[in-house]
Amino acid sequence: MTTPVCTSASHGMTRPSAYPSFSSYVRARQPVLLRTARSLTANPSDAEDLLQTALAKTYVAWERIEDHRALDGYVRRALLNTRTSQWRKRKVDEFAVDELPEPEPAPGGDDPAERQALHDAMWRAILKLPARQRAMVVLRYYEDLSEAQTAEVLGVSVGTVKSAVSRALGKLREDPELTVARA
Repeated sequence: MTTPVCTSASHGMTRPSAYPSFSSYVRARQPVLLRTARSLTANPSDAEDLLQTALAKTYVAWERIEDHRALDGYVRRALLNTRTSQWRKRKVDEFAVDELPEPEPAPGGDDPAERQALHDAMWRAILKLPARQRAMVVLRYYEDLSEAQTAEVLGVSVGTVKSAVSRALGKLREDPELTVARA
C-alpha cells in the first residue's frame, strides 16, 4: 500500500480545498502518476516525494491550466522537469585530480604480509587437527556450509558436527602459533 500523496485529497482536510477539482483529480489519478514517478526514480520513497513536488507545482498553476483534459501530460512534464532539476542539483562528491591520493593505512596492521602470515599460521593449525575435525572445520567455515549440510556431506548427525567443530575450535584457540597472532 502506498502512502497518499495529497493528504488533503485522501483525509478530507478540515478547511475546504480552494480547488475541489484538484483534489478529485489527485484521488483519481494518483496510482497512474505514482507509477510514472517510480519509473523516473530507483527508490519508491523518492518517487512519492517527486510526485508530491510535481503535484504541488500543478496546484500552484491550477488556475492557469486551460485544458483540464491534458492534466496528465502537464503533471508528467512537471515530474520530468522536477526530476531533471533534482538530478542537476545533486552533490558530486568525486572529482578528477592529477594524482591519485595514497590510501591511509588502516589501524590494526592491515599489512598484506601480516595477513598472509596469519593465513599460513591458521592453515598449519588446521592441519594439526584430526582428519574428521579438520574436514568439518573446512566445510563449515571455508566452504560456508550449514551444520546440516556438513552432516549430510560427511554422513554423520548434526550433533556430531556441532560437538566436533566445538572441540576443533577449542584446539585452535589453544594453538600457540595462533595465540601469538591474536596478541
